[in-house]
Amino acid sequence: MRKFHDHRFPGENGEYRQARNELLAMEIDLRKRIEEVAALRRTLPLGGKLQEDYVFDEGATDLSDQQTVKQTRLSELFEKGKNSLIIYSFMYAPEAENACPMCTSILDGLNGNSPHVNNRVNFAVVAKAPIQKIRSWALSRGWKNLRLLSSLKNTYNADYFAESSEGSQLPALNVFQKTAEGIYHFYNTELLYVPPEKGQNPRHVDLVWPLWNLFDLTSEGRGTDWFPKFSYD
Repeated sequence: MRKFHDHRFPGENGEYRQARNELLAMEIDLRKRIEEVAALRRTLPLGGKLQEDYVFDEGATDLSDQQTVKQTRLSELFEKGKNSLIIYSFMYAPEAENACPMCTSILDGLNGNSPHVNNRVNFAVVAKAPIQKIRSWALSRGWKNLRLLSSLKNTYNADYFAESSEGSQLPALNVFQKTAEGIYHFYNTELLYVPPEKGQNPRHVDLVWPLWNLFDLTSEGRGTDWFPKFSYD
């Protein structure tokens, strides 16, 4: 068995070290595979050119201000010197009382990371609910760092598959690229649309959702019957 390093943890025996080294070899291979996939993703040619400069409803910086509503075009989400735009579409239908708890869990985490993300690329969050409902939900969750937009008055969700043909909302992530020739679609987390293997969820946004990765490090694993809630007793 290959020796990867000299660290030995208190009380570990030979059986543990042998099994751990076998796992470590697979983790090294997984790390390589993740980078290979990321490198391949970076070589994607540009997708379709943006056919419509979608107009979203957006509120004021202060979440408690429910009166101020402005119209923001997708092209205006690109700041100078940043040519990539990530848009996460979260499930919050116009008639829904609450947003999706799974999406809420994702955005709880991305709210904290948003300042870091926006230092390099443009990042926004879109939902179909009216902007006032989105902002009220954000205020209740303490989302102070997310740029929140409503697609209620446009077809963005349907066009970029954040909505089913029946109108159900979907948790999609899209990436757009700005060039001298215009704005192009670059990437979508398409695992969402591929039927998952038995016992698995789509896992299309796992890379931006550390919750499940933390559970995967434990002996219990992520399990099949636990899902995020809005709050815990």
